[in-house]
Parts: sequence; structure tokens; C-alpha cells
Amino acid sequence: MTSAAPSAPALDRLSTVLERFRVQAALFHSGALCGTHHFEALPGRAFLHVLRRGEMEVRHRPGDTDATRLHLDAPTLLFYPRPLQHVFVNAPRDGSDFTCATLDFDGGARNPIVQSLPALVRVPLDAVDGLQPALDLLFAEADHVRCGSRLLANRLFEVVLIQLLRWIVDHPAEAGVSSGLLMGLSDPRLARSLVALHRAPHEDWPLQRMAAEAGMSRSAFAAAFKAATGSTPAAYLTDWRLTLATSLLRNGQPVKRIAVDLGFADSASFSRAFRQHMGMSPRGWLAASGLGHAS
Repeated sequence: MTSAAPSAPALDRLSTVLERFRVQAALFHSGALCGTHHFEALPGRAFLHVLRRGEMEVRHRPGDTDATRLHLDAPTLLFYPRPLQHVFVNAPRDGSDFTCATLDFDGGARNPIVQSLPALVRVPLDAVDGLQPALDLLFAEADHVRCGSRLLANRLFEVVLIQLLRWIVDHPAEAGVSSGLLMGLSDPRLARSLVALHRAPHEDWPLQRMAAEAGMSRSAFAAAFKAATGSTPAAYLTDWRLTLATSLLRNGQPVKRIAVDLGFADSASFSRAFRQHMGMSPRGWLAASGLGHAS
């Protein structure tokens, strides 16, 4: 009797990205929302809303999303990864029941997860397997004032977001994802290469090595990579390194250390690449961001 071939080990496609680019949630509302409520598009402001029960209308400005008006009548997650004005219109007496949080993505608009998402992700709660236990805990903490309840609710919102991102990676078309990091991670072959690259950005990553990680020929890998992410493998690697660099600069890391940690020959080559990519030097970028000076 022939034994079955061992299955490939499960691949964690998200942890390295989320460890490099953290997200923080802050609960700001739990309960009924009656009447009309405006959520403004403020710099760096993302939202995650959970419609627990009831029905309502969501309005967007023309051109901001594919749907100017949405009617919701079932429990739903509404995820706005980037600043986007939206308006909730509820029944004046028996408003819909919501739990809502703002999200702060490390790197803001340059966060690779944010960049790969549409302006709005709308998902029925029952579509995401395993979500209900986390929501039950979230609602229990959000609805009752107890020691540490707000802090715990914030962490549970982050758990809900991670579960939502898992679902998006497995269902990119349903989430409206068409290219970028999450689209690449949705392809099991490309994901092996991307995860390896994300874990060790300081190492040399010629096309042959990336393709070997994916178990593909160089030409097939390059074509599939460009189709999924919208970028060539070499350009993606440079973008990943420099996006990491902005996060390290914000955290006060010196340029010399960043250059070594991200695989550049020296601080001069890092600064040249940073200027070409960002339009200014690391020191200038920090000053423009109001974060001080690079050393």
C-alpha cells in the first residue's frame, strides 16, 4: 500500500507583515446610532464598524467608492482602511446597533496592507468563519464598563481585523482586492516567496531565488508576480525595504543601522534609493513628517 505524500506545511502569510506594520484599534462607540452620523476623512484615520442588528443606509460622496449609497439589513462588517468620508442614516427612533473603532495603521497610507485594499470592504458577519466567538467577547466588553474593558475591547477589535484580513487573503475577489500585497499572498505559490522575502529583507533576493521559493520558473514567476501585485519582483523588494525604512525612521533608528538591517551596501546607497523612491532624503522626509532628524 502506497503512503500518501506529506502535505506542505501551513504557511502564515500575515504575521510577518503585521509584526512589521502594527495596527492599533480604539473603540469609540457601542450601542444604537439614531439619525444621521458623519464620519469625516481625517489624515491617517481608518474605521472598522460592526453592524450588530438593524438596518440602515450608508452614503458616500460620488466618486469615492463604487457605491454612493448602500442599504444594510443584516449584520455586517464595514472596513474603511483609508480616510474616506461616510454617513450613516438610521431610523430616528430605533437606530441600528453598532460597535465602532478607529484604526491606526503603522505607516499610514504607505502601509502595504492599506495600499492593497479598496476604499471600502463590506462583509456579512456570517461569511467569516470563526469570527463570532471574538465578536461575542468584543460585544461583552464594549457593552459593560469593567476594569480594563476599553483596553480589552481595543485588543479584541484588532483580533477581529486580523480575522477579516485572513478572510480577504482567502477571498480577494469578494473583498474587491485586485492587486497588491494581499493579492500576492492569496496565490499559494507567490505567498511562499513573499513570506520569505518579508522575513529576511536584508538578504540578497535575485529573481532566481524568489522563483525557487515559489517552485516556479523565473519567467512564469515574474509574469505571475506582476499580474498579482502590479509590480516587478525587483521593484517590490525595493519598495518593501524602503517602506520598512520609513517605519524604522519613525521609530528613531539611525540611517547607518537601517541601511545594514535592510541589505543596502552602505548608508549612501540607502539614502540614494530613498531619495529616488520618496523624492527626498531620509533627513528631509523626517523633517517633512515632523519627526525630527535622521542621524
